[in-house]
Amino acid sequence: MDEHRLRVSDAERAAVVEILGQATSDGRLTLDEYSERAAAAYAAKTRGDLAGLTVDLPTGQEIAPRPQRAPAPLHGEVVPAAERLSAIFGSDVRRGAFPVPERMTAAAYFGDVKIELQDAHLTRPYSVIEATAIFGGVTIYVPEGVDVRLTGPAAVFGGKTSKLRGGVPPGSPVLEVRATVWFGEVTVRPPKSGWLDRLGLT
Repeated sequence: MDEHRLRVSDAERAAVVEILGQATSDGRLTLDEYSERAAAAYAAKTRGDLAGLTVDLPTGQEIAPRPQRAPAPLHGEVVPAAERLSAIFGSDVRRGAFPVPERMTAAAYFGDVKIELQDAHLTRPYSVIEATAIFGGVTIYVPEGVDVRLTGPAAVFGGKTSKLRGGVPPGSPVLEVRATVWFGEVTVRPPKSGWLDRLGLT
C-alpha cells in the first residue's frame, strides 16, 4: 500500500503540530501560518495530508510520535538522557520523585505544562529545560538550593518570570530555563504550599 494513503493516528497529528509550533518559535512560520497548518493537521486523515504541512521545514520528514526516553545509567539508577513534555490544547504534568535528566523540553501550544521538581533530584551539576509557550503556559516549580537561570529571547506578547526569592550557596546545581514565549507565559516559582496554592490563587 502507498505509504501516503495510510490513515494517521492522533499521536502523528500531535507530532506534526509540535513541529509546526517549534518552527513558529524559531521564526520560520508566522502565527497565521501556524494556525492554518495546525488546523489542517488536526483535520488530516492520511500521512500524505500531514507530509505536505511540513515539507518546507527543516524537520519536515519527522512525522512520528513523541520519542521514547533513552535510559542512561548513573550511580546505579536509570536516568533518561532527555525528556519531552507537550500540551496541545490540553495539559501535561511531570511530578514525583524522578531523576531529572540533563535536558528536558516543555512545549505548550494552546495548553499548559507543569514541571514539579520539589520531590525530584537533579542528576547533573548543570541541567537545561527548553520551555516554549505559544498561546499557552509552562510553570516550573523549583525547590530551594537550586541556582535557576532564566534565559531566552524576549517574550512576544507574553512574559517569562521567576518568582524565586533569596540566593543559593556556591556550588549549588544549576538549572537553566531557556524560555521562548509567544502570547504565553513561562514561570519559575517555589513549590506549591498552603491552601492558596492548592486553589491556584498565588
